[in-house]
Amino acid sequence: MDLTVAEGAAPREGFLLVEVDRFQGPLDLLLHLIRTQDIDVFDIPISKITDQFLQAIRGIQAHDLDGAGEFLEMAATLVRIKAQMLLPRTEEEEDEDPRAELVRRLLEYEQIREISARLSAAEADRARRFGKGFNPPRPRRPVAETPLETTWEEVWEAALRVEMPEPRLRQHRVATRTVAMEDKIVLILDALRDTTRVEFTGLLRGFEEKIHGVMTFLAGLELTRRRILFLRQSSPFAELWIYRREDEEEGGDPEDIRPPEEEGAAQA
Repeated sequence: MDLTVAEGAAPREGFLLVEVDRFQGPLDLLLHLIRTQDIDVFDIPISKITDQFLQAIRGIQAHDLDGAGEFLEMAATLVRIKAQMLLPRTEEEEDEDPRAELVRRLLEYEQIREISARLSAAEADRARRFGKGFNPPRPRRPVAETPLETTWEEVWEAALRVEMPEPRLRQHRVATRTVAMEDKIVLILDALRDTTRVEFTGLLRGFEEKIHGVMTFLAGLELTRRRILFLRQSSPFAELWIYRREDEEEGGDPEDIRPPEEEGAAQA
């Protein structure tokens, strides 16, 4: 709220007509009374200012008491200072001005209000020229050529002080390559290209890792699901044989096709 005198208010002897609601606080009202009447802040006529302040806050209503506490406190301070100025004082107390604390608070408030006004003006001026969040670029330092003042003897001494770094113990780790099912499918189909059947262990020759056996078995199951081939085993843990599905069309039911070990046993 701005601290201004009400329109049409004329200075009278002893008080000014003001609107308390338009002031930001008691210090604002008090400073307004002092500056309006060109009163020296270091020589405040406390009796006159106190009467004017009390007259200004006399119109405070009951519903305004929540925001008028600071005004009432300042009024009590002014009355106390006025009483101290009127009462006789001792020689020690004459050196102390009862208005000193009030003057200090007024000067601090006036300084803060002026700083706030300048910051608001600077903010408005910046908002007119730049967008929100703009940071001006920092000027680069001029690059100046520095003459080389080092001699060859100093360079030679620095080179002699260079030490070789300590060798680090490097461990060479070889990551295991993943085995793709598609590769095993191609392996099975290539093995059955010139023959009608192949044994499972024959497809694992040359491969030491167990993952090759797992992926080969999964590839056989996938080809069985596609009805490209079928698997046959005479008994648990016996050799697993892989047959082409063409044999089913030529020879009938794949159940009639026996693995080699069963054929040998039947002939015996």
